Amino acid sequence: MTRKSGVITPKSSTSLGLLFALIAAATFGMSGAFIKPILEAGWSPAAAVTVRALIGGIVLAPVAAVALQGRWSALWRARWRVLTMGFVGVAATQLVYFAAIERLSVSTAILLEYMAPLLLVGFVWATSRRIPKAVVLVGSVVAVAGLVLVVSPGATGSFDLLGLGFAGLGTIGCAIYYVVAARPSDGLPPVALAASGLLIGGVMLGLVGLIGLVPFSATFGEVRMLGTSVEWWVPLLVVGVFATAIAYAASITASEMLGSRLASFAGLLEVIAAALYAWLLLGERLSIAQLIGGALILIGIGFVRSEKTSASVEPGSSVESGPTFESDVFVESDIFLEADVFFEPEPPATGSVELAPREASPIFPTGPSLSTGPLELPR
Repeated sequence: MTRKSGVITPKSSTSLGLLFALIAAATFGMSGAFIKPILEAGWSPAAAVTVRALIGGIVLAPVAAVALQGRWSALWRARWRVLTMGFVGVAATQLVYFAAIERLSVSTAILLEYMAPLLLVGFVWATSRRIPKAVVLVGSVVAVAGLVLVVSPGATGSFDLLGLGFAGLGTIGCAIYYVVAARPSDGLPPVALAASGLLIGGVMLGLVGLIGLVPFSATFGEVRMLGTSVEWWVPLLVVGVFATAIAYAASITASEMLGSRLASFAGLLEVIAAALYAWLLLGERLSIAQLIGGALILIGIGFVRSEKTSASVEPGSSVESGPTFESDVFVESDIFLEADVFFEPEPPATGSVELAPREASPIFPTGPSLSTGPLELPR
Protein backbone atom coordinates (compact mmCIF):
# COMPACT_ATOMS: atom_id res chain seq x y z
CA MET A 1 0.00 0.00 0.00
CA THR A 2 1.07 3.63 -0.49
CA ARG A 3 -0.05 6.74 1.33
CA LYS A 4 -0.87 9.85 -0.68
CA SER A 5 -2.29 13.01 0.87
CA GLY A 6 -3.35 11.03 3.90
CA VAL A 7 -5.17 8.36 1.90
CA ILE A 8 -3.99 4.78 1.56
CA THR A 9 -3.97 3.61 -2.06
CA PRO A 10 -3.01 0.26 -3.54
CA LYS A 11 0.67 -0.25 -4.19
CA SER A 12 -0.26 -1.11 -7.77
CA SER A 13 -1.05 2.59 -8.35
CA THR A 14 2.67 3.31 -8.23
CA SER A 15 3.31 0.66 -10.86
CA LEU A 16 0.52 2.15 -12.97
CA GLY A 17 2.06 5.59 -12.49
CA LEU A 18 5.42 4.30 -13.70
CA LEU A 19 3.67 2.81 -16.73
CA PHE A 20 2.18 6.22 -17.56
CA ALA A 21 5.63 7.77 -17.05
CA LEU A 22 7.07 5.26 -19.52
CA ILE A 23 4.35 6.11 -22.06
CA ALA A 24 5.10 9.81 -21.56
CA ALA A 25 8.83 9.25 -22.06
CA ALA A 26 8.28 7.15 -25.19
CA THR A 27 5.99 9.75 -26.75
CA PHE A 28 7.88 12.87 -25.63
CA GLY A 29 11.05 11.33 -27.06
CA MET A 30 9.47 11.13 -30.54
CA SER A 31 9.43 14.89 -30.96
CA GLY A 32 13.14 15.28 -31.67
CA ALA A 33 13.15 12.91 -34.65
CA PHE A 34 9.95 14.33 -36.16
CA ILE A 35 10.58 18.03 -35.43
CA LYS A 36 14.07 17.94 -36.94
CA PRO A 37 12.80 17.89 -40.58
CA ILE A 38 10.61 20.90 -39.83
CA LEU A 39 13.53 22.86 -38.35
CA GLU A 40 15.74 21.93 -41.30
CA ALA A 41 13.03 23.19 -43.67
CA GLY A 42 13.21 26.68 -42.15
CA TRP A 43 10.85 26.64 -39.19
CA SER A 44 12.07 28.46 -36.10
CA PRO A 45 11.92 26.48 -32.82
CA ALA A 46 9.37 28.93 -31.37
CA ALA A 47 7.03 28.53 -34.33
CA ALA A 48 7.32 24.74 -34.28
CA VAL A 49 6.61 24.49 -30.56
CA THR A 50 3.71 26.94 -30.80
CA VAL A 51 1.98 24.83 -33.45
CA ARG A 52 2.85 21.67 -31.53
CA ALA A 53 1.24 22.99 -28.34
CA LEU A 54 -1.88 24.25 -30.11
CA ILE A 55 -2.38 20.95 -31.97
CA GLY A 56 -1.97 19.03 -28.71
CA GLY A 57 -4.43 21.28 -26.89
CA ILE A 58 -7.01 21.09 -29.69
CA VAL A 59 -6.74 17.28 -29.86
CA LEU A 60 -7.20 16.94 -26.10
CA ALA A 61 -9.98 19.55 -25.77
CA PRO A 62 -12.94 17.27 -26.67
CA VAL A 63 -11.50 14.46 -24.54
CA ALA A 64 -11.15 16.91 -21.65
CA ALA A 65 -14.75 18.09 -22.10
CA VAL A 66 -16.00 14.50 -21.88
CA ALA A 67 -13.81 13.79 -18.85
CA LEU A 68 -15.13 16.86 -17.03
CA GLN A 69 -18.73 15.63 -17.49
CA GLY A 70 -20.07 19.15 -17.12
CA ARG A 71 -18.10 19.84 -13.92
CA TRP A 72 -16.68 23.11 -15.26
CA SER A 73 -16.39 24.39 -11.72
CA ALA A 74 -13.42 22.05 -11.29
CA LEU A 75 -11.63 23.96 -14.03
CA TRP A 76 -12.39 27.25 -12.28
CA ARG A 77 -11.24 25.95 -8.88
CA ALA A 78 -7.97 24.87 -10.47
CA ARG A 79 -7.52 28.11 -12.44
CA TRP A 80 -4.21 29.03 -10.83
CA ARG A 81 -2.87 25.53 -11.41
CA VAL A 82 -4.02 25.68 -15.04
CA LEU A 83 -2.51 29.14 -15.60
CA THR A 84 0.77 28.10 -14.01
CA MET A 85 0.92 25.01 -16.20
CA GLY A 86 0.25 27.09 -19.33
CA PHE A 87 2.44 30.09 -18.59
CA VAL A 88 5.32 28.37 -16.78
CA GLY A 89 5.15 24.62 -17.52
CA VAL A 90 4.57 25.06 -21.27
CA ALA A 91 5.42 28.59 -22.45
CA ALA A 92 8.03 30.15 -20.16
CA THR A 93 10.13 26.99 -19.96
CA GLN A 94 10.28 26.89 -23.76
CA LEU A 95 11.14 30.58 -24.07
CA VAL A 96 14.08 30.50 -21.67
CA TYR A 97 15.31 27.34 -23.40
CA PHE A 98 15.32 29.18 -26.74
CA ALA A 99 17.23 32.02 -25.11
CA ALA A 100 19.73 29.55 -23.63
CA ILE A 101 20.51 27.76 -26.90
CA GLU A 102 21.37 31.08 -28.52
CA ARG A 103 24.36 31.25 -26.15
CA LEU A 104 25.03 27.62 -25.22
CA SER A 105 25.15 24.32 -27.06
CA VAL A 106 21.85 22.45 -27.29
CA SER A 107 23.24 19.54 -25.28
CA THR A 108 24.37 21.85 -22.46
CA ALA A 109 20.99 23.59 -22.28
CA ILE A 110 19.13 20.27 -22.25
CA LEU A 111 21.50 18.87 -19.63
CA LEU A 112 20.90 21.81 -17.30
CA GLU A 113 17.12 21.73 -17.79
CA TYR A 114 16.97 18.07 -16.83
CA MET A 115 18.67 18.83 -13.53
CA ALA A 116 15.12 19.50 -12.26
CA PRO A 117 15.03 16.27 -10.18
CA LEU A 118 18.07 17.44 -8.20
CA LEU A 119 16.41 20.81 -7.70
CA LEU A 120 13.34 19.10 -6.23
CA VAL A 121 15.50 16.97 -3.93
CA GLY A 122 17.34 20.09 -2.76
CA PHE A 123 14.10 22.02 -2.31
CA VAL A 124 12.65 19.35 -0.05
CA TRP A 125 15.92 19.15 1.87
CA ALA A 126 15.94 22.92 2.44
CA THR A 127 12.27 23.33 3.31
CA SER A 128 11.94 20.25 5.53
CA ARG A 129 15.41 20.55 7.12
CA ARG A 130 15.72 16.78 6.93
CA ILE A 131 18.62 15.13 5.13
CA PRO A 132 17.58 12.85 2.26
CA LYS A 133 18.36 9.20 2.81
CA ALA A 134 21.59 7.90 1.31
CA VAL A 135 19.75 5.78 -1.25
CA VAL A 136 18.04 8.90 -2.66
CA LEU A 137 21.30 10.85 -2.84
CA VAL A 138 23.07 7.93 -4.51
CA GLY A 139 20.21 7.50 -6.98
CA SER A 140 20.30 11.22 -7.79
CA VAL A 141 24.03 11.21 -8.49
CA VAL A 142 23.87 8.01 -10.57
CA ALA A 143 20.90 9.26 -12.64
CA VAL A 144 22.50 12.63 -13.35
CA ALA A 145 25.79 10.95 -14.30
CA GLY A 146 23.82 8.85 -16.78
CA LEU A 147 22.08 11.98 -18.08
CA VAL A 148 25.46 13.59 -18.78
CA LEU A 149 26.56 10.57 -20.81
CA VAL A 150 23.31 10.34 -22.81
CA VAL A 151 22.88 14.03 -23.60
CA SER A 152 26.42 15.25 -24.14
CA PRO A 153 29.00 12.50 -24.40
CA GLY A 154 32.23 14.37 -25.01
CA ALA A 155 30.37 17.54 -25.97
CA THR A 156 32.18 20.83 -25.77
CA GLY A 157 30.95 24.37 -26.00
CA SER A 158 31.46 27.88 -24.73
CA PHE A 159 29.86 28.88 -21.45
CA ASP A 160 28.06 32.18 -21.47
CA LEU A 161 26.97 33.55 -18.10
CA LEU A 162 23.66 34.89 -19.41
CA GLY A 163 23.06 31.62 -21.26
CA LEU A 164 23.67 29.68 -18.06
CA GLY A 165 21.17 31.97 -16.33
CA PHE A 166 18.50 31.21 -18.93
CA ALA A 167 19.26 27.49 -18.70
CA GLY A 168 18.92 27.71 -14.90
CA LEU A 169 15.51 29.31 -15.33
CA GLY A 170 14.64 26.39 -17.60
CA THR A 171 15.57 24.01 -14.77
CA ILE A 172 13.26 25.88 -12.41
CA GLY A 173 10.48 25.85 -15.01
CA CYS A 174 10.84 22.10 -15.52
CA ALA A 175 10.72 21.53 -11.75
CA ILE A 176 7.62 23.73 -11.46
CA TYR A 177 5.98 21.68 -14.21
CA TYR A 178 6.35 18.50 -12.12
CA VAL A 179 5.19 20.22 -8.93
CA VAL A 180 2.09 21.64 -10.63
CA ALA A 181 1.35 18.33 -12.34
CA ALA A 182 1.59 16.48 -9.02
CA ARG A 183 -0.81 18.75 -7.13
CA PRO A 184 -4.03 17.12 -5.89
CA SER A 185 -6.51 17.21 -8.74
CA ASP A 186 -9.54 18.50 -6.78
CA GLY A 187 -11.79 16.96 -9.41
CA LEU A 188 -9.82 18.20 -12.43
CA PRO A 189 -8.94 15.28 -14.75
CA PRO A 190 -5.28 15.17 -15.88
CA VAL A 191 -6.38 15.41 -19.51
CA ALA A 192 -8.24 18.67 -18.75
CA LEU A 193 -5.14 20.16 -17.13
CA ALA A 194 -3.04 19.08 -20.12
CA ALA A 195 -5.50 20.47 -22.69
CA SER A 196 -6.00 23.83 -20.99
CA GLY A 197 -2.29 24.24 -20.21
CA LEU A 198 -1.28 23.48 -23.80
CA LEU A 199 -3.85 25.88 -25.27
CA ILE A 200 -2.83 28.70 -22.93
CA GLY A 201 0.87 28.01 -23.45
CA GLY A 202 0.47 27.78 -27.23
CA VAL A 203 -1.38 31.11 -27.42
CA MET A 204 1.25 32.76 -25.22
CA LEU A 205 4.12 31.39 -27.32
CA GLY A 206 2.40 32.57 -30.50
CA LEU A 207 1.91 36.08 -29.15
CA VAL A 208 5.53 36.30 -27.98
CA GLY A 209 6.70 35.16 -31.41
CA LEU A 210 4.41 37.48 -33.34
CA ILE A 211 5.59 40.58 -31.44
CA GLY A 212 9.19 39.64 -32.20
CA LEU A 213 10.60 38.66 -28.81
CA VAL A 214 11.89 35.39 -30.31
CA PRO A 215 12.56 34.37 -33.93
CA PHE A 216 9.30 33.18 -35.44
CA SER A 217 9.27 31.82 -38.99
CA ALA A 218 7.63 28.98 -40.91
CA THR A 219 7.64 27.45 -44.39
CA PHE A 220 4.85 25.47 -46.04
CA GLY A 221 6.46 23.29 -48.65
CA GLU A 222 7.37 19.62 -48.62
CA VAL A 223 9.88 18.35 -46.06
CA ARG A 224 12.08 15.27 -45.96
CA MET A 225 11.00 12.77 -43.30
CA LEU A 226 12.22 9.20 -42.93
CA GLY A 227 13.79 9.24 -46.37
CA THR A 228 10.76 10.51 -48.28
CA SER A 229 9.07 13.82 -49.09
CA VAL A 230 5.90 14.68 -47.16
CA GLU A 231 3.76 17.75 -46.63
CA TRP A 232 4.96 20.11 -43.89
CA TRP A 233 1.97 19.36 -41.68
CA VAL A 234 2.60 15.59 -41.47
CA PRO A 235 5.49 15.68 -38.96
CA LEU A 236 3.77 18.47 -37.04
CA LEU A 237 0.61 16.37 -36.77
CA VAL A 238 2.62 13.37 -35.51
CA VAL A 239 4.35 15.53 -32.91
CA GLY A 240 1.14 17.34 -31.94
CA VAL A 241 -0.90 14.16 -31.40
CA PHE A 242 1.65 11.73 -30.01
CA ALA A 243 4.58 13.75 -28.62
CA THR A 244 2.36 16.48 -27.19
CA ALA A 245 -1.28 15.50 -26.56
CA ILE A 246 -0.67 11.92 -25.43
CA ALA A 247 2.68 12.76 -23.85
CA TYR A 248 1.44 15.63 -21.67
CA ALA A 249 -1.70 13.78 -20.60
CA ALA A 250 0.33 10.70 -19.65
CA SER A 251 3.02 12.77 -17.90
CA ILE A 252 0.52 14.70 -15.77
CA THR A 253 -1.32 11.48 -14.89
CA ALA A 254 1.99 9.88 -13.85
CA SER A 255 2.93 12.92 -11.76
CA GLU A 256 -0.37 12.80 -9.86
CA MET A 257 0.20 9.10 -9.11
CA LEU A 258 3.93 9.21 -8.33
CA GLY A 259 4.45 12.67 -6.90
CA SER A 260 6.80 15.29 -8.30
CA ARG A 261 10.05 13.68 -7.08
CA LEU A 262 9.71 10.21 -8.58
CA ALA A 263 7.94 11.55 -11.69
CA SER A 264 10.81 13.96 -12.37
CA PHE A 265 13.36 11.15 -12.16
CA ALA A 266 11.19 8.97 -14.42
CA GLY A 267 11.13 11.92 -16.83
CA LEU A 268 14.84 11.34 -17.46
CA LEU A 269 13.75 8.35 -19.52
CA GLU A 270 12.73 10.89 -22.18
CA VAL A 271 16.35 11.56 -23.14
CA ILE A 272 16.92 7.80 -23.54
CA ALA A 273 13.85 7.56 -25.76
CA ALA A 274 14.97 10.58 -27.82
CA ALA A 275 18.41 9.03 -28.39
CA LEU A 276 16.82 5.71 -29.42
CA TYR A 277 14.44 7.40 -31.88
CA ALA A 278 17.34 9.39 -33.36
CA TRP A 279 19.23 6.13 -33.83
CA LEU A 280 16.28 4.19 -35.30
CA LEU A 281 14.68 6.91 -37.44
CA LEU A 282 17.48 9.32 -38.29
CA GLY A 283 20.44 6.97 -38.38
CA GLU A 284 22.34 8.90 -35.71
CA ARG A 285 25.09 6.94 -34.00
CA LEU A 286 24.32 5.57 -30.53
CA SER A 287 27.61 5.47 -28.67
CA ILE A 288 28.75 3.12 -25.94
CA ALA A 289 28.81 6.10 -23.55
CA GLN A 290 25.14 6.79 -24.27
CA LEU A 291 24.21 3.16 -23.69
CA ILE A 292 26.06 3.23 -20.35
CA GLY A 293 24.33 6.52 -19.53
CA GLY A 294 20.92 5.04 -20.23
CA ALA A 295 21.67 2.13 -17.91
CA LEU A 296 22.81 4.54 -15.18
CA ILE A 297 19.58 6.54 -15.47
CA LEU A 298 17.55 3.37 -15.00
CA ILE A 299 19.68 2.36 -12.02
CA GLY A 300 19.33 5.82 -10.49
CA ILE A 301 15.53 5.73 -10.85
CA GLY A 302 15.57 2.30 -9.22
CA PHE A 303 17.51 3.67 -6.25
CA VAL A 304 15.10 6.57 -5.77
CA ARG A 305 12.07 4.28 -6.08
CA SER A 306 13.43 1.51 -3.84
CA GLU A 307 13.47 3.37 -0.53
CA LYS A 308 10.58 2.25 1.69
CA THR A 309 10.80 3.37 5.28
CA SER A 310 8.56 5.70 7.15
CA ALA A 311 8.27 9.28 5.91
CA SER A 312 8.78 11.35 2.80
CA VAL A 313 8.24 15.02 2.18
CA GLU A 314 7.49 16.02 -1.37
CA PRO A 315 6.61 19.32 -3.06
CA GLY A 316 3.47 19.64 -5.08
CA SER A 317 1.11 17.68 -2.86
CA SER A 318 -0.96 18.83 0.05
CA VAL A 319 -3.26 17.78 2.82
CA GLU A 320 -6.13 19.60 4.31
CA SER A 321 -5.22 22.90 5.95
CA GLY A 322 -4.15 22.68 9.53
CA PRO A 323 -1.99 20.17 11.34
CA THR A 324 -2.71 16.49 11.02
CA PHE A 325 -1.40 13.76 13.27
CA GLU A 326 -0.30 11.04 10.85
CA SER A 327 1.88 8.02 11.65
CA ASP A 328 3.59 9.80 14.55
CA VAL A 329 4.70 12.61 12.26
CA PHE A 330 3.37 16.18 12.37
CA VAL A 331 2.26 17.24 8.89
CA GLU A 332 1.71 20.87 7.85
CA SER A 333 -0.55 21.97 5.01
CA ASP A 334 1.02 22.00 1.53
CA ILE A 335 3.49 19.30 2.59
CA PHE A 336 2.56 15.66 2.89
CA LEU A 337 4.38 12.65 4.17
CA GLU A 338 4.29 9.47 2.16
CA ALA A 339 6.11 6.28 2.72
CA ASP A 340 8.09 6.00 -0.49
CA VAL A 341 10.52 7.26 1.76
CA PHE A 342 12.87 9.97 1.36
CA PHE A 343 14.46 10.64 4.75
CA GLU A 344 16.07 8.92 7.68
CA PRO A 345 13.44 8.26 10.36
CA GLU A 346 13.88 10.35 13.47
CA PRO A 347 13.95 8.71 16.92
CA PRO A 348 10.62 8.80 18.71
CA ALA A 349 10.10 11.72 21.04
CA THR A 350 10.27 11.00 24.74
CA GLY A 351 7.35 11.64 27.01
CA SER A 352 4.84 11.20 24.22
CA VAL A 353 1.15 11.11 25.04
CA GLU A 354 -0.55 7.78 24.45
CA LEU A 355 -3.43 8.18 22.05
CA ALA A 356 -6.63 6.22 22.22
CA PRO A 357 -7.28 3.86 19.31
CA ARG A 358 -9.14 5.48 16.48
CA GLU A 359 -11.32 3.97 13.82
CA ALA A 360 -10.26 3.88 10.20
CA SER A 361 -11.35 6.77 8.01
CA PRO A 362 -10.29 8.26 4.69
CA ILE A 363 -8.41 10.96 6.57
CA PHE A 364 -6.78 8.85 9.30
CA PRO A 365 -6.39 5.30 7.96
CA THR A 366 -5.26 2.60 10.32
CA GLY A 367 -2.90 -0.26 9.66
CA PRO A 368 0.68 -0.29 8.42
CA SER A 369 1.89 2.68 6.32
CA LEU A 370 3.77 1.70 3.22
CA SER A 371 4.41 4.19 1.21
CA THR A 372 9.05 13.12 -17.94
CA GLY A 373 11.96 15.57 -23.93
CA PRO A 374 13.54 15.52 -27.17
CA LEU A 375 17.15 16.52 -27.72
CA GLU A 376 16.20 19.41 -30.00
CA LEU A 377 13.28 20.78 -28.01
CA PRO A 378 12.39 20.30 -24.34
CA ARG A 379 8.90 19.73 -23.05
